[in-house]
Amino acid sequence: MDEKSAIFIVSLLLIGVINKVVWCAEDNSSLSGHAPSEGGAGHCVWYGECNKKSSTKQNCPYDGPAKPLDDAKGKALLKKWCDGVIDPDKPMCCDYAQLQTFDQNMGMPSSLLGRCPSCFVNLRRHICLLTCAPNQSEFLEVKKTEVNKENRTYITELDIHITNDYLWGTFNSCIQVSVPSTGTKALDLMCGQWGAVKCNPMRWFSYMGDKTTFSVPFQMNYINETGNSTGGRFTPMDPPTIPCSQSVDGVSAACSCVDCAQSCPVPPPPAPKPAPFVIAGFDGVSFLMLIIFLAGSMAFLMWIYVCKPKNDNIRGVASEAAHELDSHSINKSSEDYEKPSSFIEKLGANTDLYLQRGFEKWGTYCAQKPWLILFLGACLVVTLGHGVKYLKVTTDPVELWASPTSRSRVEREYFDSHFEPFYRTEQIIIRARNLSEIHHNTSDGIVEYGPAFNRDFLLAVLDLQERIKKIGEGEWYSLDKICLAPLRSVGQTETDVNECIVESIWGYYKDSIEEFNKTELDPAKYTTNYLDHFIKCAANPYDPLNCIAPYGGPVDPAIALGGFLQPGDTLAKEPHYEKATAVILTFILQNYHNKSLLSPAMEWEKAYVEFMRNYTETEKPDFMDIAFSSERSIEDELNRESQSDVLTILISYLIMFAYIAVSLGQVNTCSRLLIDSKVTLGLGGVLIVLTSVISSVGLFGFVGIPATLIIIEVIPFLVLAVGVDNIFILVQTHQRDAKRPNESQAEHIGRILGQVGPSMLLTSVSESCCFFLGTLSDMPAVRAFALYAGMALLFDFLLQITCFVSLLSLDTMRQQSNRLDIFCWIRGSKKNEPHGGAAGGGQEGLLYTFFKEVYVPLLMKKSVRVIVMIVFFGWLCSSIAVTPKIEIGLDQELSMPEDSYVLKYFKSLKEYLSIGPPVYFVVKNGLDYSEEPIQNKICSGQYCNNNSLVTQVFVASKMPESSYISRPSSSWIDDYFDWSASSDCCKRYTNGSFCPHTDPDGDCEECEIALLPRTKRPDAEDFKRYVPFFLKDNPDDSCAKAGHAAYGSAVNYRENRSSHLAEVGASYFMAYHTILKTSADYYESMRAARKLAGQMTDTVGVEVFPYSIFYVFYEQYLTMWPDTLFSVGVSLLAIFLVTFFLMGLDVFSSITVIITITMILVNLGGLMYWWHITLNAVSLVNLVMAIGISVEFCSHLVHSFSTSVKATRLERAADALTRMGSSVFSGITLTKFGGIIVLYFAKSQIFQVSQFYSDILTITRTFIEIRVDNLDFFYS
Repeated sequence: MDEKSAIFIVSLLLIGVINKVVWCAEDNSSLSGHAPSEGGAGHCVWYGECNKKSSTKQNCPYDGPAKPLDDAKGKALLKKWCDGVIDPDKPMCCDYAQLQTFDQNMGMPSSLLGRCPSCFVNLRRHICLLTCAPNQSEFLEVKKTEVNKENRTYITELDIHITNDYLWGTFNSCIQVSVPSTGTKALDLMCGQWGAVKCNPMRWFSYMGDKTTFSVPFQMNYINETGNSTGGRFTPMDPPTIPCSQSVDGVSAACSCVDCAQSCPVPPPPAPKPAPFVIAGFDGVSFLMLIIFLAGSMAFLMWIYVCKPKNDNIRGVASEAAHELDSHSINKSSEDYEKPSSFIEKLGANTDLYLQRGFEKWGTYCAQKPWLILFLGACLVVTLGHGVKYLKVTTDPVELWASPTSRSRVEREYFDSHFEPFYRTEQIIIRARNLSEIHHNTSDGIVEYGPAFNRDFLLAVLDLQERIKKIGEGEWYSLDKICLAPLRSVGQTETDVNECIVESIWGYYKDSIEEFNKTELDPAKYTTNYLDHFIKCAANPYDPLNCIAPYGGPVDPAIALGGFLQPGDTLAKEPHYEKATAVILTFILQNYHNKSLLSPAMEWEKAYVEFMRNYTETEKPDFMDIAFSSERSIEDELNRESQSDVLTILISYLIMFAYIAVSLGQVNTCSRLLIDSKVTLGLGGVLIVLTSVISSVGLFGFVGIPATLIIIEVIPFLVLAVGVDNIFILVQTHQRDAKRPNESQAEHIGRILGQVGPSMLLTSVSESCCFFLGTLSDMPAVRAFALYAGMALLFDFLLQITCFVSLLSLDTMRQQSNRLDIFCWIRGSKKNEPHGGAAGGGQEGLLYTFFKEVYVPLLMKKSVRVIVMIVFFGWLCSSIAVTPKIEIGLDQELSMPEDSYVLKYFKSLKEYLSIGPPVYFVVKNGLDYSEEPIQNKICSGQYCNNNSLVTQVFVASKMPESSYISRPSSSWIDDYFDWSASSDCCKRYTNGSFCPHTDPDGDCEECEIALLPRTKRPDAEDFKRYVPFFLKDNPDDSCAKAGHAAYGSAVNYRENRSSHLAEVGASYFMAYHTILKTSADYYESMRAARKLAGQMTDTVGVEVFPYSIFYVFYEQYLTMWPDTLFSVGVSLLAIFLVTFFLMGLDVFSSITVIITITMILVNLGGLMYWWHITLNAVSLVNLVMAIGISVEFCSHLVHSFSTSVKATRLERAADALTRMGSSVFSGITLTKFGGIIVLYFAKSQIFQVSQFYSDILTITRTFIEIRVDNLDFFYS
């Protein structure tokens, strides 16, 4: 994602730009006499130009007195550059030809260093003295000369005696000068292999005097003198220097903060990090929860064993309803209900009574007319299911994780529509495998190189790179037609593939084996080869002669290599690129906001992926390990993932169906095995669950709400868990409750539905409301899941109280008529007919018997209940202590199938990524950039405000730990100022239209931009006139500040056709984030960038926002905790209200349900912390699902407890757990257990994690179920 840096770097194409300027001026100045001069009276060592090599000129040696300059043009040039240093009216050691060369080449250092006047003035004084000083012989000594073909002698080597004070003064004034187009420092380009970090005065000046450096005309040896004399022979040059924080003339402004640290205001001390909450050296929350647990447990024990009242005969809130509803109430005496009921109790009892009677009548009707109900239900399902064919599955990660109205999506759309989307990136990470380090002898000793520099390995990398470049060759989608070529001229229709950006280490060798194999001898007679060449290019990738890649720009070694950083290291800590263990190839393709233009790129990426798959499987050398990805890979893999686990899901369903079929039947004798089994009924129940899901999906298919991967894979299991629970409760209650005398089979089924229907209604409505309220979330994945799940649960409930009741009626009639299950046309033996004609009435299953005879009696023992409460209270306290510490985020690796090549790429990216992603600070429309006050709020050079936009980014880059900004931003406006001030840059045709300054025909003329006297910026009219020229002009060695490569897409403008003046609109300023590894790094960097952009907005006066390609994926984490608490809170509120009203305004029962579910969620939070499960959209979906399934456990038990007619709460708890607990346990826990085991073999990792949550929920609720029924402690 960082390859866009290459474009911004291109504008500074050549370090030689600086060298050429400085040294073509200095070749005029340092060409002193043909033989060693004697010190003493000053005289010249050169005069005039005698030779030309390539683009450089060598001066004539001349050992004589200075000569007067009579040419008026020459005097004007001397006054322009050397005013106050060389007196134009006195004799000097340069002629007009030298001054012309001097003037031509000073434009480049002026554009690069002129933004800091004191730096440029200091350096210029030294160049002026070298070029024209009348006493050159006092500090210059010619060491070598040669004779050309014309028999003219010219200088080839020169000693320059210069003081240490001058070197350090100039160096200190220039060390901070920035290059806006790259966000780097000028000395990164001008100090060779040392860069700005390792540079010092002697390294800087020695590099600029090195004859091997581009455009240096001859060897210049700087001799550093500590004093102002060398013992009488030479007087070292010692021009005065001006600190960068001071004005050069007492009138103009000093260098800006960006270019001079001394000009920066003292920054406020960084805000201290919040101190951790500790008590006595321990984590404060954990310590408090330990105290609460100990104190609470002691209080509980004292209350139970000392203070607890003996009165156990306290009626339940729904006692009146229980008296009316319970089928065994005939065994109760009126004394149990002697206390008068309150209005609330009567209202609640009536509500429950009306629900019971309503369900009883409905159940009887469905049991009497089963075929009609089944037909109508089938019609409904078929009608709704027809909408499935209109269903769209969202696999675009952006559409999944970010709401269209979220800030990140809105800002992304703004960026894409104004500047085009971020480039399409195709990347290959190639790790050297089983290769040893390389030890290379150099003049500085033995240097160890990483295995990535193995010769055979690099040659194989080149072969792969060239083969990739040929993919689609000759086709409509070939690389040259779709790649990003930043130096492609405006109007150029065809692109050579070598003009495409390819970030590769082979760029340092021009993609040429011949260049790679070159060797030389260094001065110490050591052989230098491709390894030494790499060291030079890694230190200065902008070297135009040796290191510029074929596409015309540099290759950033931090992008092209991996594995060279140790854990915790950053690029700011002098990275050892030579230690690399991996090579990274990156191909950059054009991207478009108009998706219809992406077809060629998509087709090339498809061919590229197929090629890489084949290469890695059949052609890859053994010493390579390859991970690769394309721009389309993630979406392709998500599409594949949605179809890859169909078989796994089917097997899981079959296992759960087999369990349901076996468990629903209650077989007492082998002879009735095929009669009493419930395979058909179980299959019908599972089909009802599936049809409810299909109906929900079809409904939203009609509506046009797209589904997601989570919906397709998770909701069937969620609905099955809930639906099977209701099936077990209905069937087992029917089995255990014998048909009464004179009661028809339909009336029996109706009465059973009347008993359990209110409970089923309670749980179904609670769950549906819980999920529907989840649509309040801003996350599309959560919202879609909530809609689909809520509607599926409603359909499931409706089909269960209609179609399943009808199926139960048909199955009961089959069983009564002694017919075989499945093969219902076959009748069993008459001796196997059910006694009394009832189909299983009054039967008790094995699990029911276990609960009744073993589990419940054990649990109801006082000592056991005390232990259970204390254990679960301890679990709750420990979970509260750690839940706030849950990490936020989602490992992107989980989004890919386990067999995906993208998963391997993600892992390699995490290990070998060595540079942070770019961040763009976008300034919206509304500023008039031609006005100086507005310019000063934006720019970073001289006269700019200390709190300007670019300066704020610069200051932030000095605090990367908190700002997550690693380098200053680019600045088109600063480069535009420098471009407009250079006479070599702006050109126009005679009709006033734009002309490239590199126009080979030479039919252009200078623009003659009107510059303001004080600031040297274009006046308002010319600012608007020539902005389009700047953005169309390509950089080269004569005009490095041309803006097309760096800013062609960074600035919007609208040009008036009549006046040809352009109004600048939105624009951006690009910086870089630090290296981001974890989810916390990503979302905290976004938080810091937004905070910085808010400050910029206040400064500039129009909205400024940050944009990076990953923001849309990580914005959710900025508010993850508030969103989670809101979703959970709203769901719990809905459950409370539904429970309160459907349980007859029973506050106690409603609170009990909410407290229990809350404790379940807290305990799940504890498990998430201990098992390192992060909080994200997926886990939030699972938490919402946890609430839904929790209702199944809690509400059924609490409803059974509240309607029980037992005398005491302890008895009612035992009764509820016996009657309802076994059905819930078998309906959810055991059903899910069998199916979940299979799901661990799913390829989808998110699916595994999601269902793993379900497993946790099942196990947790199995324990929590115990605790629910022990709440009677508080009331008995």
